[in-house]
Amino acid sequence: MARETGGMLQGTLSLLILKALVAQDLHGYGVARWIRQVSGDTLQIEEGSLYPALRRLEDRGLVTARWELTDQNRRARCYALTPAGRQHLRDDASTWLPFSRAVTLVLAAEPSLL
Repeated sequence: MARETGGMLQGTLSLLILKALVAQDLHGYGVARWIRQVSGDTLQIEEGSLYPALRRLEDRGLVTARWELTDQNRRARCYALTPAGRQHLRDDASTWLPFSRAVTLVLAAEPSLL
């Protein structure tokens, strides 16, 4: 990746984490891997950002966490979306999607930047 996306990602990290947990419960590494894969390797979440964000989401009651053993027989915290987290994701996505479409339209307008 040619440029860092940390600044752009800061305001959307919670939204991305909640989305990663919609289909299944995941440990932190699984959340980061899912986001990286779905974004085509554009969004790479560092541990120093991911785990504090997961903790904040847990403190707010949007995710729950439990200890379990991984395939490598290591203990890891596994995160699950709560009903409040699912509703929060719906609310945020309903605002974020039209906003991101509008930003894309503005950036893609003539004259072209690329």
